[in-house]
Amino acid sequence: MNTKLFDSHAHYFDKRFDNEHEGGADDILNDILHGTSCVGRIINVGTNMDNAMSAIAQAVKYPEVYAAIGIHPEDCLSLENMDSEIKRLLHLLKSRKENKIVAIGEIGLDYHYLSGENVVGSKEKQMQYFAAQMDIADSMGLPVIIHDREAHGDCFDTVRKYDGLRGVFHSYSGSAEMASQLCRYGWYISFSGTVTFKNAQKVKEAVAVVPSDRILIETDAPYLAPHPFRGKLNNSALMINTASVIADILNTNVENIIDMTYNNACKLFEIN
Repeated sequence: MNTKLFDSHAHYFDKRFDNEHEGGADDILNDILHGTSCVGRIINVGTNMDNAMSAIAQAVKYPEVYAAIGIHPEDCLSLENMDSEIKRLLHLLKSRKENKIVAIGEIGLDYHYLSGENVVGSKEKQMQYFAAQMDIADSMGLPVIIHDREAHGDCFDTVRKYDGLRGVFHSYSGSAEMASQLCRYGWYISFSGTVTFKNAQKVKEAVAVVPSDRILIETDAPYLAPHPFRGKLNNSALMINTASVIADILNTNVENIIDMTYNNACKLFEIN
């Protein structure tokens, strides 16, 4: 049985690591990957074409780290030329094997902060970027990492248009019913530290219905640190707290959760 955690979603290029930890992300990664921590592998997820380069550089530097690159729905709103950004994405994907790029993401829809007169236009722009990147993933046979915040219906409708494409809904916040439907269509569901929060009953209900071969865990580091570290700088070693809560929900032991989520992530991202 594997005893190493697989963090399926983190952002180790984020400036919070430099600002809040002496030695920055490198110090943390060296400690959790080569010290006494039980972290085995990490997917380092970009949100735009600038930080994608940093995500790739860290993946190349650390054997245990892999990269995902894509344009986040919030990031796309500040971009002026979609064609040039998509060309940048395609250029990086040409060297995906050398750069250890295993997925396109994170991509999707985020309606949380949209307000004012241009809500419709902002949604349309997010959807354009989302569809363009889904098309690329579909054509290349790459899995996708979906960001879905307060856009559950539109995200679900979009992914259902791509029968041959698979991926993961990260830091899942939708309903248990939607999680069940996604899993039936072959999608994976990933849970972050939010499942440990006291007010996370909806997330816990989703955990209970996800099949054992479709569940992943993540940090979304440096964000969403699990209880009792909520609000602090997150890192992959703290994910053991997330695994422990999920084990309680599923009435099993934490070793089983570590093992199944590790194997599921390796399968989705085609990592041996």
